[in-house]
Amino acid sequence: MNGIIFDVRKIRRSIVELYVDIALIITSLALIVSVVLQNKGVGLGGFTGQDTGGVFTARRGIEKTLFWVTIVLSGLFFILTFTAVLLQG
Repeated sequence: MNGIIFDVRKIRRSIVELYVDIALIITSLALIVSVVLQNKGVGLGGFTGQDTGGVFTARRGIEKTLFWVTIVLSGLFFILTFTAVLLQG
C-alpha cells in the first residue's frame, strides 16, 4: 500500500512539472514577442505608417499596455523558472 501512495505522488509531481514546463515555454515566447514589439527604433506607429522620428515620447495607449504586459510576463517567467528549479531538486 505504501508503494502505491509513493507512485501516485511521483506521478502527480511529474504532471505538475509538465504543466510548469509548458507554462514556461508559453511565457517565454510571449515575453520574446513583447520585447521585440517594444523596439524603440521601430515603434508601434510604424505599423500604421506614422513617423516615429528620434524624439522620445511618453508611453501611451498600446505602448503603455505592452510595457506593463512585459513587466508582468517577466515576473511570471521568474516565478515559473524558480518553481521549475525547486521541482527538479
